[in-house]
Amino acid sequence: MNNSTLEAQTAHSHDTGSMRNRISSTQRVYDAVRDLREADQIATRETVAEASSLKLSIVDDRLRSLVDDGRLKRLIRGVYELVEVFPEPRALSCTIQSDGWIKVELGDELLTMTPSEARRLARALGGFVEDVRVIESTKAHLLVATELAASVEAQAREIKALRKHIRTQPDLLEK
Repeated sequence: MNNSTLEAQTAHSHDTGSMRNRISSTQRVYDAVRDLREADQIATRETVAEASSLKLSIVDDRLRSLVDDGRLKRLIRGVYELVEVFPEPRALSCTIQSDGWIKVELGDELLTMTPSEARRLARALGGFVEDVRVIESTKAHLLVATELAASVEAQAREIKALRKHIRTQPDLLEK
């Protein structure tokens, strides 16, 4: 094998290797939304563009595509969230027995705990309760903020139209 053939094969394998290492813009946008979530950041088109190093026009297109594919959901205009895909929830029950033991059934699994263990589990799961509270509160605040912003924009347009109308009819001010 001569030198030029070896160089050509090396260049070809380098090119195909770099192609495999390339990540699509859709995946980069999805990864950016996931990374922002893991950092407790809100995924807006701007934060996703910054995190993915893609242009806003590309980010907008990819966000739309990911929403259409069901991988992301649009919370409000310009704010996105991952769609969590889990199996159907299993049946869950908790029984406190007369002797104080606690039985927790999850699907086909049974966990028997002492009261102390149940309290420890409750403390451990308390973080999830707080997460749900914060998430719901944040969504409610974002919704209110969006509605307020839309109201302010509408009022600004109305004021602008009134000012224009007054300028075109100065005799209205003299009455």
